[in-house]
Amino acid sequence: MPKPFAEEFRRDVVAVARKREAPLTQIAKDFGMSEPTLHNWLEKAYIEDGNRPGMTKDESAELREAKKRIRLLGQEAEVMRRAVAYLSRDVNPK
Repeated sequence: MPKPFAEEFRRDVVAVARKREAPLTQIAKDFGMSEPTLHNWLEKAYIEDGNRPGMTKDESAELREAKKRIRLLGQEAEVMRRAVAYLSRDVNPK
């Protein structure tokens, strides 16, 4: 797997691409990357800036954390259900 580009490099490439002084194909070639990668970076930059609808990095991280917390709470609830079932089996004999 190729090594990811540094965040500062991404910002610089996006800044150059936004100036529209050259076609995206040429900018991508000059920076040693593929055109779809550059296009994706531009899309993400527009979303982060609020110019286009979409989920920002912060929102994405918050959603990921919320999903982790929900999964953990579900596991805790399952443990509690099993503990109650185990402990109540002696209390209510059938």
